Amino acid sequence: MGIKIALPSKGRISDPAVDLLSKAGIGLKDTVNRKLFSDTYDDQISVMFTRAADIPEFVADGAADLGMTGLDLIEEKEANVKILEDLNFGKSKLVLAAPEESEVRKLADVKKGSIVATEFPQLTRKYLENNGIPGKIVQLSGSTEIAPFIGVSDLIADLTSTGTTLKMNHLQMVDTILESSVHLIANPVSYNEKKEKMEEIRTGIKGVLDAEGKKLVMMNVDEEALDDVKHAMPGMTGPTVSQVLSDNGLVAVHAVVNEDEVFQVVNRLKKIGARDILVVPIERII
Repeated sequence: MGIKIALPSKGRISDPAVDLLSKAGIGLKDTVNRKLFSDTYDDQISVMFTRAADIPEFVADGAADLGMTGLDLIEEKEANVKILEDLNFGKSKLVLAAPEESEVRKLADVKKGSIVATEFPQLTRKYLENNGIPGKIVQLSGSTEIAPFIGVSDLIADLTSTGTTLKMNHLQMVDTILESSVHLIANPVSYNEKKEKMEEIRTGIKGVLDAEGKKLVMMNVDEEALDDVKHAMPGMTGPTVSQVLSDNGLVAVHAVVNEDEVFQVVNRLKKIGARDILVVPIERII
């Protein structure tokens, strides 16, 4: 039974999604000519490219078994899908924002009956209701930032990554409605029927995510210095030690280290007397 994975066909999360699959060992056979349906190097797995906004519904309906798309779209569509993993990229926030000249600075300043323009009417409506604010929702399909300045709305609810676009359009954030990132989702029925293969895919992807920001540090060191090495080089479960057959009293040590700690760790190891130090990239941690 084959697995069909729905990926965004374009946009800022499309290439990272394809790259993640490739690093997990599920690369596309044809990376140059991206087609609607693409084969991978696993005969049981194929990829379907479509709009990110349609992926929650396609997965919920069973048109795809798995999908990668933003949590904001999953929640907005209220899709009946099983969330398998937060893929930790494509991070953004759905925020409530008002013009800089507005008196609205915080949620308590929002008046009853305020009009909010957004591409996310369901999430925005729930947010207002949960906060006891009767308001009107105006659904737009783009250019949300301009709505308050042409009399369409008092506020907007829109996605932002850094807040730069809001500032450029003279808008200020009032509150965060939802924090979003790309998630791996599954059709519940397909997951029950094809759980073993889907978990293999999930494990491969999670292995890539777990390896991000990690390096493998390896070296040779005198056996007498092992205690010092252990304190200087903490690994995920402690450093691994093996005998070096060609040199008496010399052992080989390796451990997984956070990338931002490598510089300090290597210098500490050199002071202890470690030699032949290697720092190696890690593709996956299973």
